Amino acid sequence: MYKRLSALMFPITALLLVGALVWGYQENQEKNSILIKAENQYQRAFHDLSYHVEQLHGELGNTLAVNSTSNDMHRKGLVNVWRLTSEAQNEINQLPLTLLPFSETEEFLSKIANFSYKAAVRDFTKKPLTDNEIGNLKALYKNSGEISKDLQEVQNKVITSRLRWMDVESALATEDKAEDNTIIDGFKTVDKRVAAYPELDYGPSVASIYDKRSVKKLGGKPVTAEDVKRKALKFADIGRNANVEVKENGKGTEWASYTATVSSQNHQQPISMDFTVEGGLLISYNDNRSVGPAQVSMKQAVAKAGAFLEQKGYPSMTAVSADRYDNLGNLTFVTSRDGVLIYPEKITVRVGLDTGDATGFQASDYVRERQEKRKIPKPGMTLAAARKVLHPEFKEMYNRLALIENEDAEEVLTYEFGGRINGSQYRIYLNAADGHEEAVEEIRTSSGAQDK
Repeated sequence: MYKRLSALMFPITALLLVGALVWGYQENQEKNSILIKAENQYQRAFHDLSYHVEQLHGELGNTLAVNSTSNDMHRKGLVNVWRLTSEAQNEINQLPLTLLPFSETEEFLSKIANFSYKAAVRDFTKKPLTDNEIGNLKALYKNSGEISKDLQEVQNKVITSRLRWMDVESALATEDKAEDNTIIDGFKTVDKRVAAYPELDYGPSVASIYDKRSVKKLGGKPVTAEDVKRKALKFADIGRNANVEVKENGKGTEWASYTATVSSQNHQQPISMDFTVEGGLLISYNDNRSVGPAQVSMKQAVAKAGAFLEQKGYPSMTAVSADRYDNLGNLTFVTSRDGVLIYPEKITVRVGLDTGDATGFQASDYVRERQEKRKIPKPGMTLAAARKVLHPEFKEMYNRLALIENEDAEEVLTYEFGGRINGSQYRIYLNAADGHEEAVEEIRTSSGAQDK
């Protein structure tokens, strides 16, 4: 019986063992194949990075080599600088550097890309490169040469010692091993060098991209928790017996603020508000009440939201957009002064369409951009003259004067035209001084929004 059972089980066991070995071998081969593919991708990205940074250095040199009046060559050179910098950024993103501090170099390349792009797309006949921008190009030429040299040194070590990027990935996951990795040391050296470079003045258009909108920049006298408590009670206005809890956020940081939570038996759910420490300005308001089925129209909701803002101390606000999401409305208001819409001073209001009452708003842009004595220039051309600049097929629906911030982070007075062309609706902003296009926006229904 035992012999018969053994004779039966032995071939089955042997077959299973062989199958397991074959399966294990195939799994190992597939794993090795994936690792080899990943290593090849890392190596390609790294060598391309070194090549493109070297090319970037050369292109900056080419741009500086031509006469200061060679607008076409400057434009061509800056476009190439932007392209090469974008390539380098893409290659950095392909490398396993998530756990490696390389942010200084990434920001350095990002600033070069934005600077070169914004300079290249402008009209050099009207705004040629300034002495400051030429100085920036010289500094970037010198700095990129040093970075290229450092990367080439790492590249030579990688090739000579046959170093693997998969080892870098493993080393970064294990901090004690990361200290002795040649590639990691090389990239740390590059990042430290970049961090030591003096900050360049790229102009307002680039600086605005990296500007940290700290609430500390608002100025104003710091307020206490008791001050915030009084402000919150007054704004919520939900009865004398309301309770307020105030919590300070980010104490000692540039984002310090207060959160006040107001509750009352007379109100369904608590109301929360955020205030700045500097000046005690209200940043956001959120009424957590349940919203029932829609009973009011968007037009009625806009009117009630405008009245709400007026009552709460935000006068002369005009709705510029309105989207409906089921039983909620999302409205954007901007300041209107002397017939001009001031887009930087923006407040977003959320309303419940069951009653049309505001259930929340966000006023961070308004708080940071509000100016009591903002100078608004007079139009340099007539509405009729501006209208002639529009595409002949553009079907105008409305027009108005609007103060906007352009791509150079400058406030400009524009004629805003709303209308349709090519089956879509657009807002076109024409500079009120000379008629050139400052911005074009296609008006799309927000994701999830419904027709009004």
